[in-house]
Amino acid sequence: MVIDRILYNGHIYTQNAAQPRVQALALIGENIVAAGTNDEILALASARTQKHDVQGHSVIPGLTDAHIHWEWLTIALHSVDVYEVPTRQEAVQRVGARVAQSTPGSWIFGSGWTQDFWPDRQFPSAADLDPVTGDCAVFLQAKSGHAAWVNSAALQRAGITASTPDPEGGQIVRDSSGQPTGILFETAMRLVSKLIPAPTPHDLASMMRETQRRALAFGITGFHDYDNPSCMDALQIMRGRGELGLRVVKHINQPWLQQALDLGIHGSFGDEWIRIGCLKMFADGALGPRTALMIEPYEGEPNNYGLVVVDKETMYACASRASAAGLPTTIHAIGDKAVHDVLDIFEALRKEEAARGETPSQRRHRIEHVQVIHPQDKHRLAELHIIASMQPLHATSDMHMADSYWGARSQWAYNTRLQRDQGVMLSFGSDAPVEHFDPLWGIHAAVTRRRRDGTPGTDGWYPDLRLTMAEALEGYTLGPAYAAGLEHRLGRLAAGYLADLVVLDRDLPTLPGDEILETRVLATMVGGQWRHGAF
Repeated sequence: MVIDRILYNGHIYTQNAAQPRVQALALIGENIVAAGTNDEILALASARTQKHDVQGHSVIPGLTDAHIHWEWLTIALHSVDVYEVPTRQEAVQRVGARVAQSTPGSWIFGSGWTQDFWPDRQFPSAADLDPVTGDCAVFLQAKSGHAAWVNSAALQRAGITASTPDPEGGQIVRDSSGQPTGILFETAMRLVSKLIPAPTPHDLASMMRETQRRALAFGITGFHDYDNPSCMDALQIMRGRGELGLRVVKHINQPWLQQALDLGIHGSFGDEWIRIGCLKMFADGALGPRTALMIEPYEGEPNNYGLVVVDKETMYACASRASAAGLPTTIHAIGDKAVHDVLDIFEALRKEEAARGETPSQRRHRIEHVQVIHPQDKHRLAELHIIASMQPLHATSDMHMADSYWGARSQWAYNTRLQRDQGVMLSFGSDAPVEHFDPLWGIHAAVTRRRRDGTPGTDGWYPDLRLTMAEALEGYTLGPAYAAGLEHRLGRLAAGYLADLVVLDRDLPTLPGDEILETRVLATMVGGQWRHGAF
């Protein structure tokens, strides 16, 4: 065999129990064919072999973001940035600056605000935006993705008035006189968002090049996407142009289930670059707008239990049809009532699957977020072999909100330690653009339970829930690989695995938590090619 490339002189962490650390890797095409010492691997070289000295740096398997909104993130990177702005006034000023540069009557889009970061912690209104927006229509998506702040021009274009009924699974927030305030929850956002002109698939594909560049610079080699078919269209255009440098698992949102079934699509349809994942549904909302579905009401809000986005019966019917057709399901569930209901659905599905002679590994169902679980349900993910798709950054971003709105229930919130200790497969992501998509930020949050500024203190928030560095790395490598059905090709650096890897300037697996954020990605390889940096 003729070796195409050799990486040598590295501290290579393989995540292969039979050979945990090596110095060198041999590659043919996009595959690793041998791992070992420098002498062993360099002896395989021929005159045609390219040799890459990684100069003693540490090398880890490529990192996968197992929950990202790729199209939404791409558009957000090209829109008004109101991400975590400290005041309502600053958000308004940024919108006004964009309006001044825009054509009169155009749409203005932005995302990332959250009222809980503002001094008064109160939701904004259309009246805040109207003085700076004129006849431009404004749609600002909240950081959670489960609320929108719009101006009066947007309400008028959507025909939203005091007499407009709340859509199923959503809410038009109204003032004391019944008039819309400019805040829309859950499905009510679609009343406006459906009117915003979308980029063409080819334009979106071009915009995605910058998103991909940034992801590769963070050491991301693949992602699991939760956006609509327009994202899939653009990704395929990128691949057709020879521009796609990341591995994609594309989930199918509920409105398109029937089309997928009509086409006979099963889970894992596709290849190692673009493949189908799961049916995706929403059980509830989110913590930020207090729409996550709870068993007991929110602290200080005795009548607020959150919102049902898709009712339990509908979720079960869709998941059952999907499973029978060979497609696993993943369901967004944040509140403890939502998690409970989703576990009931998966319990019923497991019985159906067992009756057909199918094993859990044949239907790799997931719950997205699992942000708070009732203690009576704490064992059920393990018992049902459900993947916990969680986002470590949510814990540190949301900790003050969780303490305020969930109180003592927060000990059961964002509890990756609980699931890990019971043997649940953890699959980590960012939920970007809800959170930043640098996986090192997520690893830091998982290991320290602290924000990047060091709050809430040395030990972190609920410090007993911290993970080890090895456990956090597995959440970004082995966990996503298993969730994608690619555990024999991704997540390890060993013979037979794909050559997806990251070269770092520090020895990340041995670093104390405080130094994680100082680590820099020197190079990222996907499929045997340097996609960011090089050696």
